[in-house]
Order: sequence, then structure tokens, then C-alpha cells
Amino acid sequence: MTEPEKAIRAALAGVTDPELGVGIVELGMIGEIRVDDDRARIQLALTTLACPLRTRIQDEIRSKVEAAHPGLDVTFEVVQMDAGQRSHAMTLARVRAAEAAPMTSVPAASQVIAVASGKGGVGKSTLTAALGTALARAGYTVGLLDADIWGFSLPKLLGVEARAAASGTTEKWQIEPVRIKAGKGELRVVSMGFLAEDKSSAIMWRGLVLNRAFQHFVEDTDWSDVDYLLIDMPPGTGDIQMGLARLLPHAAVLIVTTPHDNAGEVAMRMVDMARKGNLAVLGVVENMAYFECNHGERHYIFGQGSTEELCANLSLPLLARIPLGSQEGRAASALPELMAQEDLSADLAAIVDLARELAENVAPIADMSSCTSRLAALEKQLRGGTDNLS
Repeated sequence: MTEPEKAIRAALAGVTDPELGVGIVELGMIGEIRVDDDRARIQLALTTLACPLRTRIQDEIRSKVEAAHPGLDVTFEVVQMDAGQRSHAMTLARVRAAEAAPMTSVPAASQVIAVASGKGGVGKSTLTAALGTALARAGYTVGLLDADIWGFSLPKLLGVEARAAASGTTEKWQIEPVRIKAGKGELRVVSMGFLAEDKSSAIMWRGLVLNRAFQHFVEDTDWSDVDYLLIDMPPGTGDIQMGLARLLPHAAVLIVTTPHDNAGEVAMRMVDMARKGNLAVLGVVENMAYFECNHGERHYIFGQGSTEELCANLSLPLLARIPLGSQEGRAASALPELMAQEDLSADLAAIVDLARELAENVAPIADMSSCTSRLAALEKQLRGGTDNLS
């Protein structure tokens, strides 16, 4: 490499990819640099040739080179990264995001799982509450964060009437989660339902305020000692979803959908958003998969087969198919009481199986007793993502 080429590469070390937040040289985006007289030809590798930030990156490169070498004409050879290069870029992006994330009380060994859906009405909140209860009954300490600020429902599902409390000083305070014993473990719950004075009144907050509330629930809540932190996300791909990747970059996403084609289509958008935010996607849960009558016959009320197609298209596992459960007796009993019964309904039994699969195979708690295991846990989280970036 000639001295001018070395100087140009050094100058480009200060250029950061605006989406990934990592230097383009470190990401491997700068390939061969050729300098001939008054011209520099730079090979630029992008995750995709259709990258919408391509012009912005080229303009910043050109500006840096011209500042270091006035009068030097810059041209580009733009290429697309191969799978190995994209994987390298993704790993660096996730590590840098983790380093820049704000401090929280969530232990390093905790598994943070955002339960998300593309649209409302797929049973995401009920699944979150039941899954958390099943994990707690198995002996885990489970945090439940109700991030659906507008449409909070966890207090009702869990049968809890409480007010949130805080401890500490004015300068340093923490929200104390509401604690619920469940079997061998415990649920620790934070929800707007514990803060709202009137549960029948609409919370009319816009995006920035919503995201700030979510940030308080993440940063200013005592989540210490939780094994799992399950986040009941609002439906769609809005401000809170974008804030998740910044505040909890090691969170993994569990997608909830129904067999209906429309639900599957919007679920794809949620997967795309998670991947663009460098978040690992654990897999898909098909809720309301079928109804089984007293004669043992299954009725596929919302259709059949679309979720399998969705998973195949996105290269994701179908982790569970939850049937429609009978609503008899549900109105009078909260989920912790229902799940303490010996004979569980078909839907709750399927969620208990899902909790076991998560704890044993999909998202087990990491052994943080040694530095080696911490690195192994981080590597596993990184491998759990995808390199499908724009």
C-alpha cells in the first residue's frame, strides 16, 4: 500500500456508518484504494447495493478525502458485501450498540425477550402474562414490563390492583415493581396501569413522551435479580419498538401472530424492523391456531398453513401453536390462579410447554460464573441475530 493510500484509509477511519454507528473502515466497508496522480478510486462495500444511505456515505468519504488531499478527484467502485462480510459487520454493530447502551439494573445473565406483533388482537398480552407466569411457576424470577403504554392490560390479566412505588432520593430513584408469588418463583410487574389515576381515561401521549415513559420503565426500575425480563410490546413498528434496540440491544424478539394471512403479512414487518435494529429474533408463536371441540375435532377458524409459510420465508422456527382456549371461568380468575390448577386448558398447557422450550433450549439462562461463559453468552446472542440489513 502506498503512502497516499495509507493516508486516505486513515482519514476514512473517522467516517461512521449512519445506520450501524460503527466506523466504515472497522466494518470492512472500505476495500481497495488506488491513487493515480490526481484521482483516487475507492472500493466501497455495502450490505446491499440498494442501501438508501449510499449517497450520504459517499459524500462523507469524498469530504474527508478532499480535506486531507485538496484537489484529489474521488470515484467509487460500489460492491455488495458477501455473507461473511455482512456477518462481521453485524457482530461489530451489536457489540458497539451494547457498549453504548444506557446503564440499567437488568443483570447481564438475564434473558430479555420482547413479545411483539405486527398488529393488535393476536393475543400478545395474554401470551406474555401466561408465559411469564409459567416461567415463574417453574422457579424463575420473571420481570414483566408492560410497554403498551396506551393499551396496558397486564394488571387486569394478572388480577392485580396496586399502585407503583419508588425508592431512593430525588437524584437517584427507582420504580419498585409489583411482586406476585407464582409457584416456586416470582413475577415483578411494571405497568402504566399502576400509575394511571383513572383506568377508564385515555392516555393521549405522542411518540417522544411514549418513548420516554418506556425509557423510565427500563432504566429506572429495579430489575435486579430477574432471570427473565419479558416485555409486552405495543403492536406495530413505532417509537417504542425503535427505542428497544437502543435501550436493550441484547434483547431478543418473540413474534406472535395468528394463522390469518393479514396477521402474517404485518408480522413480517415486525421481523424486518427487529433485524434492522440488530435484534435477534427467537422465532414465531402462532396463537389461536385452532379450536378443539369436546369431540376432539380441530377447527381451523382463522385458516391453516400461512404461519408455516411465514417461518419458511423468514428462516425462523415455529416455536409453538397455541389453540383457542375456552373462556368459561376466565372472567372470574386471573392467570396466576388459572395456571395453578392441575388440569390446565389446552391453550395454557401449550404455553407451559413453550416456557419449558424457551428455558431449556431457545433462551436458557447463561451461567455467568466465569469470564469465558460471559463471552460465550454474548457470542450466542450475536449468532442469534441476522445479517439482513439495508
